[in-house]
Amino acid sequence: MIRILICDDQMIVCEGLEKILSSDPGLEVIGIANNGLEAVELAAQTNPDLVLMDLKMPRMNGSIATRKIKEKHPEIAVLVLTTYDDDEWIFDAIRSGASGYLLKDLPPDELIKAIKGTVSGKSFVDPAITHKLLDDIADRTPQSKQPSHFQLSERELEILSLIIKGYSNAEIAEALFLSEGTIRNYLSSLFKTLGVSDRTQAAVVAIKYRLVEIE
Repeated sequence: MIRILICDDQMIVCEGLEKILSSDPGLEVIGIANNGLEAVELAAQTNPDLVLMDLKMPRMNGSIATRKIKEKHPEIAVLVLTTYDDDEWIFDAIRSGASGYLLKDLPPDELIKAIKGTVSGKSFVDPAITHKLLDDIADRTPQSKQPSHFQLSERELEILSLIIKGYSNAEIAEALFLSEGTIRNYLSSLFKTLGVSDRTQAAVVAIKYRLVEIE
């Protein structure tokens, strides 16, 4: 059972999220905070597995709350769920220790998948903002020598380039005139070659070793 603390200053959002998450037998909402300060206090009291954190809130914003929670309880995962996709919000939240950054318009099943994946150690970044985050990483990351086993096909490099741009599987399939099933197969092979487990990690590795051109 994954124990979740929801933090959002809009009660109607909290109630909606609680209803969505409670529909999954593997998830349990153990508390609701309406600002960052309450989230910090409740996290200390309830010790959740994950905090679902909004960003722009009264008293204490989500980035500061994330930093304080991670400083005192590094074992608690924080997954940002917000409407804000401005660069400043994104980078501040990730640097504060958030394990992922999602926008509120994602489907409920994707949210549940992200929560379970985050608790298991994966990172989730909404495709709509992946490119912004990876551009920032590219600016700060010196090129490293490419490992000899990184032998990718032209098609795999094409797919990797689209991942960096934030394309979803469906969008990649449409762009390359392939089926989503074929794209999933390519991704599975690509992740294995790069030694990663998700799209964001694959993009970070691609940037580190300059496997593709970054526009």
